[in-house]
Formats: sequence, C-alpha cells, structure tokens
Amino acid sequence: MALQFNVQNLERESLHLEGQLAVADLDLENVDELIHLKTPLDYDLEVEKLDNGFLVRGSLRLTLSCECSRCLKPFEEKLDLSDWACMLAVDGEEKVIINNDLIDLTPYIREDILLGFPQRPLCNVDCGGLKAGKTGKSNKVKETPGSGRDDGPDTWSELNKLKF
Repeated sequence: MALQFNVQNLERESLHLEGQLAVADLDLENVDELIHLKTPLDYDLEVEKLDNGFLVRGSLRLTLSCECSRCLKPFEEKLDLSDWACMLAVDGEEKVIINNDLIDLTPYIREDILLGFPQRPLCNVDCGGLKAGKTGKSNKVKETPGSGRDDGPDTWSELNKLKF
C-alpha cells in the first residue's frame, strides 16, 4: 500500500503520518546491483495545507543492505533523511495529482531515497579491494617483449638517433 493522505483531513488542522512503508511499495528492487532493501521504510511526517499547495516535512529512515564496490563484502548502511521536506503544488507545471481526494507521497519519497543511495558503496574507507588469494588469480601483469612495458632506455636511445 502506498503512502497517501486525504486532502479533506487538512481542512481544519495539519496531519501527522507515522509508520512503516513496505519495501515492495517503494518499487526500488533492481535499481542498483550493489544496494538492496530488506527492511521497511520508517517515516514520521507532518502535512500542512498552504495557499498554493501542501508542505510535507519530517524524517525518513531506511537500512540499506549493500555490497562493497571494491571487495564485495556485505554490510549495512543507514539512510537517514531527518530533515526531509517536500512541497506539493496544486497548480502549475509540477502540480500534484489528486485522485479521489488522495495524494500519493510514494513517488516523491522514492526519488529522494534514490538520491540518497551511495554511488559506490564501501564497507570501509580504507578497503583495499579483493585480495589475490580470494580470486585465485594474480593481479600481476605479464610482460612480453615488444608489449611497450618497461622497454627501458633502448627505446629512447633509438628515438634519439632520429634526425628531423
């Protein structure tokens, strides 16, 4: 079930929304291969009616199950949007869709959660990546004659002989 509120409930006073939103409702599966959502989103929001729309403020908290982009080690990271705010306009280009007096906050929350995802999740700032023993392969590059690697001073001495 999406996170919605009824516009009619805001006629007299502001509205308080608190609870959890299931991961399936956020529709964020397979967005990033290194970040997975397994726990629900915790929200604590205050909605108030303004002359030109609705102002939603509060906090969003979510635990991300990540894999390190360097070593692929699983770890968890907290996404805490403690000062989250969203202005929903009732007219203009970006006006909010009101369906049967209900406004769905889920797309706005989803967008800000995506912006809060780490671009390259790291288990530790000093993570050295995969070790050679774990992959079974050596990271050392084999050099062959004429490969352009470490040809040394012979290459430069031959070039120095050229006369232009």
